[in-house]
Amino acid sequence: MDVSMTRRSRSRNVSKLAVVLLALSASQTLAQGDDRLRSDWAWLNRYRVENAALPPASGDRVVFMGNSITEGWAPLFPTLFPGRPYIGRGISGQTTPQMLVRFRQDVVALKPKVVVILAGTNDIAGNTGPSTIEMIEDNLMSMSEIATANGIRVVLASVLPVDDYPWKRGLEPAPKIIALNGWMKQYATTHGAVYLDFHSPMQNERHGMKRELTYDGVHPNEAGYRAMAPLAERAIGEALMK
Repeated sequence: MDVSMTRRSRSRNVSKLAVVLLALSASQTLAQGDDRLRSDWAWLNRYRVENAALPPASGDRVVFMGNSITEGWAPLFPTLFPGRPYIGRGISGQTTPQMLVRFRQDVVALKPKVVVILAGTNDIAGNTGPSTIEMIEDNLMSMSEIATANGIRVVLASVLPVDDYPWKRGLEPAPKIIALNGWMKQYATTHGAVYLDFHSPMQNERHGMKRELTYDGVHPNEAGYRAMAPLAERAIGEALMK
């Protein structure tokens, strides 16, 4: 028997086994995620312990409400916003209806002076099913109204530029993001909120994110977060003056 053929056969078998094992692992992860979505769709339990452990609100506390972009940003807060009482309440993969469900416990109950809402990209990606721009607008309006009714100033952050989602190719999100951001800017102007424009300085010629600011075309890398920080600080300062 040809030894080289035997080795190639073994190599193919090993490769097939690896693919099977990866598929089983992915299936198990998805099943666990599905179980949580069925039992805690908005993931109300995600920050329950952290919220209970927070000291009483003092100073200019700010809560950042969002998805994985906010969740990935929060560990850098002590470096990018030194001495600021800023709290991250982002959950990876979340859409605006999920954030709306948990808005009272993860924002209002923490008694911040300002909330920075950075949301909408996962809706456009269809993470929790089909979603129109109007549906996203409705959820952003509802979160803003809840905040305002509780004396919390609102910063509406633009959706970051994306020209394609790595996990769901071919949706052509760029024009939808631009349209949603245009609505946000207008809504902020007419409702006493502050519009925080991340999109304009971070976009490239295709209305995706500049390569040096991202690691996957959707999420900022550290350079991206460093570019976002002074813009956020300026918007928060403007909100505090309202």
